[in-house]
Amino acid sequence: MADKDLRINEQIRVREVRFIRDDGEQQVITTAEALEIAKEQGLDLVEVAPQAVPPVVKILNYGKFKFENEKKVRDSKKKQKLLKLKEIRMQPKIDEHDLDFKSKHVQEFLAEGNKVKVTVRFRGRELAHTELGLDVLKDVLKRIEGEYVMDKPPLMEGKFMSMILSPKIKK
Repeated sequence: MADKDLRINEQIRVREVRFIRDDGEQQVITTAEALEIAKEQGLDLVEVAPQAVPPVVKILNYGKFKFENEKKVRDSKKKQKLLKLKEIRMQPKIDEHDLDFKSKHVQEFLAEGNKVKVTVRFRGRELAHTELGLDVLKDVLKRIEGEYVMDKPPLMEGKFMSMILSPKIKK
């Protein structure tokens, strides 16, 4: 429910409203009566359910109500986790030590909770032997030992062969 949709006090232009008291009791009364009760208490009459027939109104401090809603929205944004896609690039004729080093980086990225795109780039005549790139990707998978979920299996995309890995969900 957006704050812009909420009408308060004199902005409520319907004849009758469903009025909710502090104790939770409901009754259908005229808008003028509801406004009078709100003014006696020194609070605002806020339309909380405009789509209902008749619209539902409550008496509350509108400034506090608006602040609480904004606070809920901020807290929900804090709890969201943004996934990043990290990329590791290699070539089909990669050395053992380099492969170990790159595999360690893949493990670190997965441990941080990021997705990882592992890419093998082919140049020139290497394109005739794409099976070498597939072997490299399989070797990377063996080295990281099941700490992943494969989102996209190894596939050729032009001069690149790539796969996408996600971290395993921790229970």
